[in-house]
This record gives sequence, C-alpha cells and structure tokens, in this order.
Amino acid sequence: MSQLDEAITRYNKLLESGPYRDLDWAEELQHRMESHQLSTGGRLICPFLRPNFLTRRQFDSLVKSGEALISAIDRMQQMVLSNQALLARMELLPAEKMLASIEPGYQVPEVASRLDTHLCNGSLHFVQYNADSPTGAAYAEVLSELFYDVPPLKELRKRYPMTRIGGKRHLLAALLKAYKQFGGQRKPNIAILEFRQPYNSGPSEYELFRDSFREEGYAVEIVSPDQLEYRNRVLRKGHFTIDLVYRRISVHEFLLRFDLTHPLVQAYRDRAVCVVNSFRAELAHKKAMFGLLTDETLTARFPAAERKAIREHVPWTRLVTATKTTYRDQSVDLPEFIAQNRERLVLKPNDDYSDQHSFFGWELEDNAWERALKQATRFPYVVQEKVDPVRSVFPLVTYGHLEFKEMQVDLHPHAYLGKVLGCFSWLSTGGSGFSSTAGMAPTYLLDNSK
Repeated sequence: MSQLDEAITRYNKLLESGPYRDLDWAEELQHRMESHQLSTGGRLICPFLRPNFLTRRQFDSLVKSGEALISAIDRMQQMVLSNQALLARMELLPAEKMLASIEPGYQVPEVASRLDTHLCNGSLHFVQYNADSPTGAAYAEVLSELFYDVPPLKELRKRYPMTRIGGKRHLLAALLKAYKQFGGQRKPNIAILEFRQPYNSGPSEYELFRDSFREEGYAVEIVSPDQLEYRNRVLRKGHFTIDLVYRRISVHEFLLRFDLTHPLVQAYRDRAVCVVNSFRAELAHKKAMFGLLTDETLTARFPAAERKAIREHVPWTRLVTATKTTYRDQSVDLPEFIAQNRERLVLKPNDDYSDQHSFFGWELEDNAWERALKQATRFPYVVQEKVDPVRSVFPLVTYGHLEFKEMQVDLHPHAYLGKVLGCFSWLSTGGSGFSSTAGMAPTYLLDNSK
C-alpha cells in the first residue's frame, strides 16, 4: 500500500472506529464554514469531512508540467495574434477578436489562471485551462485553515506531516506586479468586477478577497459593470476612482449584456485602467486552444519541455469542423472519426460560459451521439479524447450520519503569472448528470511519515 493510500485508510478508520465516531467535531466544522461565508446558494461549498491529499512528488510533477503547459499556451497565443488563419480556428466572436487585439499593457495575459487536472499516481492529464476569470482560490485557503486543526486530521498529522498550499497573497502580489508593468506609479485603488448578486444568494467569494486586500491596506470595492462611469480618462464608481480592475466577469457574460462602448472597454482601450485578467485572456480560455496545442505541425519548434508537457499530459483535441486531421499520426476524416469512436470521445462547447452542454460518448447510445455530433457542427464545439477520471473514497455527513462515498476527484492548480502556487480539489459523482453531492475540498501535501 502506498503512503497516500495508507494515510487515507488511516483517516477513514479514525472516523469509523476511533474516538471521532461522535460527529460533534464535524458539526462544529460545518458551523465554522458557515460563519466564514463558505456557502453558496444556501449550501456549504464543502460537504466532505477530509481534505484531498497529494504527495510531494505528485505536486512537484504537477507544478513542472503545469508551468511548461502555461508557457506553451502563451507561446501559441502570440502565434494566434499574428496569424489570421490560426485566429479563425479559435472561433471568437467579432467583439472578442477586437478585445483580444488590444494590448493589455503588461507581459502575461493570464495574470491568474487555473488548470483542470486529473492526477492518479504517475498519470497526469490537463483537460482544460481556465484563463478568463478563474474561481476558488479564496475559498480553498479558508477551507485549508479550518480543516487543519479538526481533531481527526490533527491526529493524522502526528504520523504524516502536512503542508497547506496556496493563498490569497499570491493573487494580490500578481495583481500588483501586473499593475507595475502597466506603468502604475501609485498605490492602486482596486475594483473587483462582478455582477450584483441576486437577492439572498449568499456571500460572494470575492468578499473574501476584498476583505483580505483591505487588510493589506488597499482601497477596494466590489463593483458591477452597470455602476461604472468613464470621464476625463478616469474610471470610477461614484466617488471611488479606479486604477486596477480585477475582472471576475467572463468576456462572454460581459458581451451578452454590454457592447464595446461600455465605460470599462473605453478605459481599457485608452490604457486609463489596468484590467486583470486582460480581455486577451479569452484566447487561452477557449477550448480550441488545446486543439492548436495538440497539432504537432504547429508546435514542432516549441521548446522540448513544452512539447513534452503537451504530448504526455494534454488529451488530443480538435475543433469540430468538416475537415481532415491527424489522430496518432494517422490522417482521418474528422466527422467520420467522431461518429465511429463514441466510446472514447467527449464533445465540449468551445466556451464554458455558453448555454451549450458537453456530451460524453460513453454515456450515450449511437443515435444520441449522432444528434450530439450534429449540434457540435452547428455551434463552436471541440472533440476531446476521453481521460479516465480519478476516484477516491471520502467521508461526509448525510442527515446526521457518517457515510463514505466514492467521488471523482478533479484537481485545480492555480497559477499566477505562469507559476503554479496553489491547488484545490473538486469532488463530484462524475458524468454529465446533476448531483447535489459535489463541492470543494482543501488540498494538502503529504510529507514523509514519521
């Protein structure tokens, strides 16, 4: 049994047969989550009773490969911006293209980003890159703090030293570095841009960021786009002038409600305000980016470390079009190949924020897959090779009773200015069906046992 499996087994036994069968400690943990605003829509963001564990070796591999992939994405992004044929393969809306053409004023388009990852022993796959407006880092840090001293974990730490990773400070440092590269000379007033929350929807994660940034001495307001004004080269919300915008609204969501005359766009175009992430980050966010990365005719001259990260850790992906392409060095007719290989393929909308759905071929019958393929040819979709999910058993409380449930584990490493500095886990029942048993779990590094 590996050290990781041994730690998980030991933790679960503490809950099943140890002194922690009495769940008063779990009830207290959940009360503390509520008091720290770790809920959304009336549900706790973490219904689980243990963190997810990674070994130091696993995390080091995740960091090395993840940073190489982000570097490759940035390199491909520069190629796309200078090549209209490649830009066409991204399936951007005209307004998205215009916004992507504007120089953001700092070096890295994705100041903050998140990778969606499956990691099991030596197997590592990056299935998606969230470069537009990634979430979860603030919730993950508070969860890590709350779990660290719960009684069963405190007992386990006597045998397995653990390290917490990530933190809100990394985001603030990245924001300030981008602002300095932008040419900011003074301490910036920061606007966290997100839509106004529906009535009684609960606290926002970005209230945690706002409070954290204020504790560091910065003037910070959460601002909705409809509250912005732009006059005399100054972006403002009422009397609050804005130097730095932390954009928590996706480009797609923004363009559904506003056009290119919006005050934010005007200020961004005039370089009167620093916007993080830049609107250019939408290029990297589209799933078609993985289609370009896995096209070896485009990456042949990339550095060896980047090509290795793509080859070993990125599943084959293509934009769904009526064309011929390559799959494992073989020429194939893409629609025909998709139709004939349902069991090992998934169809995903090019943009997560669209109202389209993903279709998992192994869950569908042939006629349903045929309908899915027709939809994928009418709207921007990618086809991606199946990646087997990682599963692990987690404890949770159901109606006051302890239950153990096998969950799919997706790792979400956070990167700032291209450096992986944090990570949380998302647990779900897997597949395309809805489940109320889903949520975040903090992620700890497991050092050598004592």
